Amino acid sequence: MIEVSCKSIVVSRKPGKDKDGLWTALIGLFDENNPHLKAKVPFKSLEFEDMIKVRFRDLRNISLYLMGNDLVINNLISLQVEVDEGKRILTLSGEQEL
Repeated sequence: MIEVSCKSIVVSRKPGKDKDGLWTALIGLFDENNPHLKAKVPFKSLEFEDMIKVRFRDLRNISLYLMGNDLVINNLISLQVEVDEGKRILTLSGEQEL
């Protein structure tokens, strides 16, 4: 499990190694809310290859911006990232200040 401190994250995806294969999950870590509005660069990026899905646990304020393919989660205090290599599932959980 990976645990990080950040204010917000942007969850996105990119194609995998071949166009018919599984996707790579990307998590950009930011030190302020709504980084997509200011074209901010993450202070750290996490990439997880060959994922089937991303699960969200214990997070209540999640926004999907239809102009792109990204989910934005603001007001984070901490984020935990767990990877199930066998099932190819990434689980994000954490604590938010709402």
